[in-house]
Formats: sequence, C-alpha cells, structure tokens
Amino acid sequence: MIQVLVPGALRGETGGAGRLSLDTPGGVTLGAVLDEIATRWPRLERRLRDERGDLRRYVNIYVDGEDCRRLSGLTTPVPAGAEIQVLPSVAGG
Repeated sequence: MIQVLVPGALRGETGGAGRLSLDTPGGVTLGAVLDEIATRWPRLERRLRDERGDLRRYVNIYVDGEDCRRLSGLTTPVPAGAEIQVLPSVAGG
C-alpha cells in the first residue's frame, strides 16, 4: 500500500482527506501513482500535473522524503509501503 499525504490547501480536491491510501503495488513509478490519483481524485490530479502530463512547477512531490525532481521525476520508482508527500510552493512578500 502507498500513502499520499495531502496538504490542507489541496484537501478540497480529496473531499477533505489528508491521507490517501492506494492499493497500488510497489515497484511502480510516480507517474503510475498519479495516474491512479487521476482515476480516483481527478480534481487533485489536475492540480499536480499540467495539460501535457508534466508536474506543475509550483508543486513539489517527495517520495519517502526525497524530492522526485532530483530523482527521476515521473519515472521515480515508488516501492511498496512508500509515503508520497505533496507540497505546493508558497510565495509571499
């Protein structure tokens, strides 16, 4: 099982859930996990990926604490029992 942690700013897209449990087996890619999210929570997925399917610039996704952009992006392996954390960038002045 894979756990996806959703920040408060995006919980409106998940019906208020802060933790999503996916029965996706380990050994998949981050892209496959996002495909599953697209099936179950399409509004959330639209906030994570753009029209081309790439990660949006202002969203950071960590797989077991590692920034996926510093790993392999959407092809980052996601092992069984992994925790994926979604963090939208915060801007201010």
